[in-house]
Amino acid sequence: MLLRALLIWMLIALAEVGQGWLRIRLLNRRVGDRRARQLGVFTGSALFLFIAWLMFPWLGATTTVELLGVGAFWLGLMLAFDFGFGRLVFHVPWERILREFDLRQGGLLGIGMLLLLLSPWLVSLLH
Repeated sequence: MLLRALLIWMLIALAEVGQGWLRIRLLNRRVGDRRARQLGVFTGSALFLFIAWLMFPWLGATTTVELLGVGAFWLGLMLAFDFGFGRLVFHVPWERILREFDLRQGGLLGIGMLLLLLSPWLVSLLH
């Protein structure tokens, strides 16, 4: 099950990178970077929830503990990926990365990450 969870996460990460690229190319110019990133949390969440729903039967997790464990695994991988990509590739300062999680400053990424954590369990309710 762990290998399957990893492969599904890789699909989610690839989709998120594509969604981010499209967001930058198409949405940033129209609504600005900050608003585009906020909207990207919702479109990205819809995207990974769809992938989780689509791949759920193949995942093989059945119990709540397994489902939340997969979600925690995906969350850890995504945080490492996002922080690593932001810092190492784009040289984004820590302050800006952390601001994306601060609701008081309009950062909505924490909501997206919470949904990622819960996504295997949430899609299990729909299957």
